[in-house]
Amino acid sequence: QVQLVESGGGSVQAGGSLRLSCAASGLTFSSVSMGWFRRAPGKEREGVAVIDWDGRVYYADSVKGRFTISRDNAKNTLYLQMNSLKPEDTAMYYCAATRNRPVFRLLLLNPTEYNYWGQGTQVTVSS
Repeated sequence: QVQLVESGGGSVQAGGSLRLSCAASGLTFSSVSMGWFRRAPGKEREGVAVIDWDGRVYYADSVKGRFTISRDNAKNTLYLQMNSLKPEDTAMYYCAATRNRPVFRLLLLNPTEYNYWGQGTQVTVSS
């Protein structure tokens, strides 16, 4: 049974930093693509950052230069380092996993590509 458990969310002031973690189990972590997604109140879930099975990374334009996604395959853990946080980054953040390998890898920023989801961790950024 696949389990994804996020941690590291919290409340920070604008300009601050947070590091999210996602512990994965029940899958061959090194062979799947992993992503971070978020859903703000009243908005649809959107892709934030993805690291694919080859280790290539992809980011939403809104977070480029501020967020960094990484993975530790030995620890079956996914990370998201978030710097220079803005109030508009406030959302529930989810990690997700997929065995899909689309030809166009940017499709991995689309939530519909993902089979497995964590429960989420809240990030709140105050101005």
